Amino acid sequence: MESNNSLPIGTASGTFLSIVPNILSEDIVKTIILAVIGATVSFVVSLLLKCLIKFKK
Repeated sequence: MESNNSLPIGTASGTFLSIVPNILSEDIVKTIILAVIGATVSFVVSLLLKCLIKFKK
């Protein structure tokens, strides 16, 4: 049985194309900055927790 992917692909494409004009370049820059900050904080916290676990053993 063949599956027809045209409906999900069409829905996803239409949603994406309707969102793109509403995104400002300032929002993209803000999102990138927040993602970098979030990844950095997550990395530092995981390192601290790793050190705490080693310290308690």
